[in-house]
Amino acid sequence: MQKHVLQKFAAILLIFIFVFSGFTTVFAADTQDETLTKIQEKGVLTVGLSADYPPYEFHQTIDGKDKVVGFDVSIAEKIAKDLDVKLDIKEMNFDSLLGSLKTGKIDMIISGMSPTPERQKEVDFSDPYMFVQQRVVIRKTDKEKFTSVNDFNGIKVGAQKQTTQEELAKNELVGSDVVSLQKVPDLILNLKSNKLDAVVLEGPVAEAYISQDKTLALADIKFVNGSKETAIAMPKGSTALQEKVNASIKDIQDTGLLKKYQNEANKLMFQDGSFYEKYGNYFITGTLITIALAAIGVLCGAILGSLLALMKLAKTRWIRWPAACYIEFVRGTPLLIQIFIVFFGTQIIGMDVSAFVSGCIALSLNSAAYVAEIIRAGISAVNKGQMEAARSLGMTQGASMRYIILPQAVKNILPALGNEFVTVIKESSIVSVIGVTELMFMTGVVQGASFKPFIPLIITSLIYFVLTFSLSRLLGVAERRMRTSD
Repeated sequence: MQKHVLQKFAAILLIFIFVFSGFTTVFAADTQDETLTKIQEKGVLTVGLSADYPPYEFHQTIDGKDKVVGFDVSIAEKIAKDLDVKLDIKEMNFDSLLGSLKTGKIDMIISGMSPTPERQKEVDFSDPYMFVQQRVVIRKTDKEKFTSVNDFNGIKVGAQKQTTQEELAKNELVGSDVVSLQKVPDLILNLKSNKLDAVVLEGPVAEAYISQDKTLALADIKFVNGSKETAIAMPKGSTALQEKVNASIKDIQDTGLLKKYQNEANKLMFQDGSFYEKYGNYFITGTLITIALAAIGVLCGAILGSLLALMKLAKTRWIRWPAACYIEFVRGTPLLIQIFIVFFGTQIIGMDVSAFVSGCIALSLNSAAYVAEIIRAGISAVNKGQMEAARSLGMTQGASMRYIILPQAVKNILPALGNEFVTVIKESSIVSVIGVTELMFMTGVVQGASFKPFIPLIITSLIYFVLTFSLSRLLGVAERRMRTSD
């Protein structure tokens, strides 16, 4: 009898162990394979990078088409091939990459990123695929001035924001005044214009710039912690994806592919052809997208702004207050914050919205607040006696507003609305931070690819001037015609 009970107990125990192990296996698969499974299900690997960092990643015109190239891109292509999925490159500023990874906008970051302790708390990293030394770029005339880390007391030193170069400049260049900027071309431009005296860059990037500009040189500075590991960032807990990526990296290292990728990137950096032939198309594309952003922003902003203006003019406070709160909030916060809220917020609530659409939404919501005040002021400028006269003739409130007040208010509204269009054209440059390829974004692309940080800025400023000046003149003609028709 006792033996029979023991057999039953053993059977129950085995069943329990089997079921428990099955649950733990499923749970482990869910937690470890979720990222990899999503990539395999959609058949696309989305990689985030900042394509202004040659030879890691940069733009180049190949066979008449714009492409993002560099040895980081070659590594991404290798990983996508090993996973048997397509590769999708998403560009944005370097300091936006981690936020995009954590909110699911991208699947991994391959952008010369170093696995620092702070980053490792937020994301997982692959095995390192490259080891590089950090270098200090200076003007050649200052070669004898900077020979050790103690020569930087009170000296302005530039570094890219949220990078290991920024930390090195702060921690090892004694007494230096560190200036952090988003893009490497901006750092080089500041160095050449004497606004900075030194810039900390990764070895391959520093050598690329020096090879193209004979006024720059490398300082003989050795950092204590100057050796940097470069790895691939992935979402926290993506163990299965991490294993696949590490296998690809091992294959790259074992077969010597990295050296091949680097040689290919170096050849692509220095192609023949005039500046316009190589980069003219970037300015044209950026200009068209800038115009599209501004047009959509003002059109949608005008529609929403009209509604908000009418709500704010309503007699019922429960209608007025939401409109007033929205207008004050939008006008009281920077557009940059609003762009990030839309870009990352839509992903958090499960909406996979592209950078362009996010930019359009943010500009529209921002413009609506200003348009609402323009329309409200235009309506308020119409003499109140007009409304009273219309009502005394038996017209309803809505009919009076539609047929009497608004036609007169339009003459006050249109000039200010045109100025809002001009403003949005210039403000649209801010959406470049999330990777919208408008004019200012393309300017950064050309700066990085051409190693000429100043010339693209001059061209871009002229394009903006032509756009805003032409629009202002057209608005002036329209305004004069309206006055003549009166």
